[in-house]
Amino acid sequence: MPTPTTLSTTDSVAVLLATGFEEVEALAVVDALYRAGIRADLISIENERHVASSHGIKVVADLMLDDADLASYAVVFLPGGMPGTLRLKENAQVRTEVLRRAKASLKLAAICAAPSILAELGVLEGRRATANPGFMDTLSAGGAQAQSECVVVDGNIVTSRGAGTALELGLELVHQLLGEEAAQQVRESIVWQH
Repeated sequence: MPTPTTLSTTDSVAVLLATGFEEVEALAVVDALYRAGIRADLISIENERHVASSHGIKVVADLMLDDADLASYAVVFLPGGMPGTLRLKENAQVRTEVLRRAKASLKLAAICAAPSILAELGVLEGRRATANPGFMDTLSAGGAQAQSECVVVDGNIVTSRGAGTALELGLELVHQLLGEEAAQQVRESIVWQH
């Protein structure tokens, strides 16, 4: 994704893409961040920079996972989609970074099916979280207090329900990184009517 012309912060967001990711969930969040002046790097966990979404749309990633320093990002974001979520869960580097961030109380965000990765790794034990309705049982089985809100924030972890809540997740990340005034400016720029 192109870096915004004017950056509002040195903080940036790593958006991890796997074959079968849900494009709205990834790119709506990136759009909100871009509008706020926050750099979001699309990072392919595959063997090439062109990553096909769950609907066959090919997106060109900025970086390959092996070339990215995930520790340098303020937020690591896991979009959902199938089989993208399964491919993220299978990746050892992704699992290691999720666990490292959870232990260090660093920011993680996940949407739709992807919060199930956090639950299965034990990261959501005793925490409030949400996911796609089809994955709420997985959250509960992982010890989470499953919620039905569009976006749930519990400390350093932000979860969201699906494609229809992706912009709201993006606005929450803008709020966390830049404050409510910046989030409100983005709402106004996209004619947010929620």
